[in-house]
Amino acid sequence: MSSVLIIIGIVVVAAIAAVLIIAATKPDTFRVQRSATIAAPPERIFPHLNDFHRWPAWSPYERRDPAMKRTLSGPATGPGAIYEWDGDKNVGKGRIEITEVSPNARLALNLDMLKPFEAHNKAEFTLQPQGNATVVTWAMHGPAPYFSKILQVFCNMDRMVGGDFETGLANLKAIAEK
Repeated sequence: MSSVLIIIGIVVVAAIAAVLIIAATKPDTFRVQRSATIAAPPERIFPHLNDFHRWPAWSPYERRDPAMKRTLSGPATGPGAIYEWDGDKNVGKGRIEITEVSPNARLALNLDMLKPFEAHNKAEFTLQPQGNATVVTWAMHGPAPYFSKILQVFCNMDRMVGGDFETGLANLKAIAEK
């Protein structure tokens, strides 16, 4: 019986070591990005991004927890506009602030997650006119600390967050093309 426990112990230790080694090979930064072509000019799309009051209409995170507490502060639009939320396990708790704006072209944000785990990332939206349409790109990037790398062994960040970006861009497309 004790030899079985020893074998189980060795297997468990080997599995943990394998996860830690694989995690160590992951990059020190990450980037998730999705794009969509929207049949509207940038000036019709940009106000939906630059004004947090408009985010509930298109953001996929708004629909995950309808009871989420939201606080908007700072200016109504542009740099310094702040959106804070505190929700259930589906949305967590965090803060996003607009840091840079190039009207109808680019919006940069600081994204600070507090729960379910702490993370400090950058997000941005870029709008590229293309004929009668606009290519809108939503990207997020930031550091990948070791704990994050361990999670990446089991969860694909690009697939997990990328799907949310695709949903948000599809919602934005539906609103802007009306």
